[in-house]
Amino acid sequence: MSGTGCQDRDEREEGVSACGCDAPVVTKGHGDDDDGAVEHLWQVRDIQLGLVSGVLLLAGFLAGLAGWEAAELVLSWAALLVGGSTFVPGALRKLAKGKVGVGLLMTIGAVGATALGQVEEAATLAFLFSLSEGLEDFSLAKTRHGLRALLDLVPREATVRRNGRDEVIAPDDLVLGDLMVVRPGERLATDGVVRSGRTALDTSAITGESIPMEVGPGEQVFAGSINGSGVLEVEVTATAEDNSLARIVHIVEAEQSRKGATQRLADRIAKPLVPGILIVAALTVVAGFLLGDPMLWLQRALVMVVAASPCALAISVPVTAVASIGAASRRGILIKGGAALEALGRVRTVALDKTGTLTRNQPAVIDVATIDPFSRTQVLEWAAALEVRSEHPLAKAILAATDHLRAADDVAAEVGAGLTGTLDGRTLRLGRPGWIDAGPLAADVARMQRAGATAVLVEVDGLLVGAVAVRDELRPEAAEVVARLRSHGYTVAMLTGDNRATAHALAVEAGIDEVYADLRPEDKSAIIGRLRDAGRATAMVGDGVNDAPALAAADLGVAMGAMGTDVAIETADVALMGDDLRLLPHAFDHARRTRRIMLQNVAASIALISILIPLAVFGILGLAAVVLVHEIAEVFVIANGVRAGRTTHLPTLTAPATRPALQGAAV
Repeated sequence: MSGTGCQDRDEREEGVSACGCDAPVVTKGHGDDDDGAVEHLWQVRDIQLGLVSGVLLLAGFLAGLAGWEAAELVLSWAALLVGGSTFVPGALRKLAKGKVGVGLLMTIGAVGATALGQVEEAATLAFLFSLSEGLEDFSLAKTRHGLRALLDLVPREATVRRNGRDEVIAPDDLVLGDLMVVRPGERLATDGVVRSGRTALDTSAITGESIPMEVGPGEQVFAGSINGSGVLEVEVTATAEDNSLARIVHIVEAEQSRKGATQRLADRIAKPLVPGILIVAALTVVAGFLLGDPMLWLQRALVMVVAASPCALAISVPVTAVASIGAASRRGILIKGGAALEALGRVRTVALDKTGTLTRNQPAVIDVATIDPFSRTQVLEWAAALEVRSEHPLAKAILAATDHLRAADDVAAEVGAGLTGTLDGRTLRLGRPGWIDAGPLAADVARMQRAGATAVLVEVDGLLVGAVAVRDELRPEAAEVVARLRSHGYTVAMLTGDNRATAHALAVEAGIDEVYADLRPEDKSAIIGRLRDAGRATAMVGDGVNDAPALAAADLGVAMGAMGTDVAIETADVALMGDDLRLLPHAFDHARRTRRIMLQNVAASIALISILIPLAVFGILGLAAVVLVHEIAEVFVIANGVRAGRTTHLPTLTAPATRPALQGAAV
């Protein structure tokens, strides 16, 4: 995009802006990879034109001081035309379609001032308003290209078995009924049903499940999932255009389109204000004809329109937003524009994903049950001896809980069951209940599973010696954050793809009462829709691809940036760039304070207009006085808006209490 004008923006987002233009326009050199992202203030075209207008206006002022009146007039006209080009064309096009906004008032004010011979004042209005538009554009800039990250989850090639032969084809060429062959480490190209083979399937990108899912014949699997150690034959049940990832893309695109039409604060105020001002101005002109002095009242009407031009209102909100967004970014909170900032300040319901958001997505050993005379240390060492070369998340948790590591010999994997091997001449087995009989530890295993943990059994020379419970634990600050949100009046809910036992167990520890589990991405989106429809502004906080539809469907999407995927960060309106969940209530507090400052500026701007209008109508103030008052007001609201750039320090993280062992555990 280079040199795109207001017209293109109006066509893309008709009726959104109260002013002349809507989306940020950037100017880049030929050959740049431009995706519409605005990284620097100077890239916004309105800012570029506004600065040019300001330079011309200053040059005209200096020319006037030097006594060069002709040069002053020419430079003032040039400043007026350059500044006015940022909002006048759009305002006129929208007027032709029956739409009015702040831009129209500014246009009438500039034209009226020019008609009264006050070209310098008209140029000043155009200069200030073009800068305000540019600042608002900059604060509203968002990067919405993150859906490309979804494509990385689909392999470029898929192996299918046709007529007894394996063929490598593009995923787009898959048809219903094809038999895909998925080898260890490969991603599934589309959705399907397992026809043969067993494996541990990493489905975290789609379902949010923190522990790999054991799958076998007859079970459904989804595009983007990563195969573990076994070879699978999967019957295709969805084409590339209609699989799980494709549905995520469709949902996100639809929700982003819905949010693109959201009106901004200035628009909502200007909608009734602008027509009212125009009606009053027209009545003033009519009164002039009735009272016998048309030119006097025409002049007063034009001064009134200038007085009613909400310059302070137009610049106060974007300046406040820019200051606030900049301050938040320095605290690790990325807020994508003024609309997102306003929404962040309105949120009253917070929906939290579990895996990677409330938890770290790093499973840990939380309990070990043993059979006498074996100790906890022995059981963990035997388990670790089998897992020492494994990359499975359960293996990492067990290894982290063991101080003395020795590798077992002849380790072999039983797909979908567990591991076998030998150590010091003894035969070891580690696996899921069912493959190994839980025997006297059955009650302990059931208790572990009720607590949301994955239980594995350890056997030595055919004798059961213990059970190990592994669970993705809460972040140490999670309960503190939930308590703080609830104390500030927020309703908190958990949304997760994990099973109900795990979800409810962790929700109790976090202090969350409202829990939704076993959810697919489209389920999360639907629940967010219901929460939003209940009449309370809703935020969704997540970190993965599976959260993208819900992030887009919410009034506000918040991504855990450091742990999140690109699509989550790009789909969300706010990204927490660190791992500390306490950034979330800090972000809400910051946004609510910013919103209060915005409302203060809006109230002051409207009060100013309310005072200036009657003073202009009755001839108490002339055009120059009105412009001067507006400029003083702008300084005031800008100074007040800059206060939003002040942030408070994050509270000190209180050390979490030592987590007690599960009740009844033998440790």
